Amino acid sequence: MKNQEYKAPVDSTKIASITILFITSIAIILSGAAFSVYSIINNVTFYVLSSQIHGIVFGTVIVFLGIRYFLSVQRLKTEVYKGTSRFSWSNFKTEKIHKSQSNHR
Repeated sequence: MKNQEYKAPVDSTKIASITILFITSIAIILSGAAFSVYSIINNVTFYVLSSQIHGIVFGTVIVFLGIRYFLSVQRLKTEVYKGTSRFSWSNFKTEKIHKSQSNHR
């Protein structure tokens, strides 16, 4: 018989939240791709700091950021779906690290 680990069921609010984040990331990717295609078809250009830049550049950046967001949501999903994960406001606090006075000259 194979070793089977018990996995606690994941809360439905966690599933819904992660699903919404995945849908949002896919929408960002698709909108960037659609804008790139639109820019190619209609020869869209923008002036940025007195330079003319084709719209596909902006579309490509949007696709790239959407892909990064998608990968971040995948990493978040693995952390959130752990049985030990709990929401805490302390997760959002930053710890301030002070250098000791002996390091200063």
